[in-house]
Amino acid sequence: MAVDRSFIRVKAMLLAPDGAGTAHAVSLNPPTTENPLGYHRLIGGSVELGETHRHAIRREVREELGADVHDLELLEVVENIFVIDGVVGHEVVFVHTGRLDPLPATTGATLMESDGSVVPVVWRSLDDETEPLPLYPGVAGGWGARLRRRLR
Repeated sequence: MAVDRSFIRVKAMLLAPDGAGTAHAVSLNPPTTENPLGYHRLIGGSVELGETHRHAIRREVREELGADVHDLELLEVVENIFVIDGVVGHEVVFVHTGRLDPLPATTGATLMESDGSVVPVVWRSLDDETEPLPLYPGVAGGWGARLRRRLR
């Protein structure tokens, strides 16, 4: 099922570090024209009408991963303008941090998208300068730097 990208969408996504605080869980998405090797995306999804971003992230994580989120905290709100297979998308994303319970497995983990497709979940380094795949939404300096500033 194709995603309608003709309007600005509101999203709630999670930066969920592992127990050591060195990596975070992301979805591994298939290749696109712009990203022939695929791309990573933070866990989460759309905020539904009448739903807060805090409720949306808890619902999305429960639906996609079968996990709960503890210590949920708003990290930042970002505007994400991107292109997938030549189509422009535009999102306003409430990025949260929190702990997943249970954590996804280090290998073989998956999540289920709203259209029923199954997508791999992988662990991406918080210091992602050397990561070959782009992360959406991304921020200058990476999410690891944002998270470390928050924890000081």
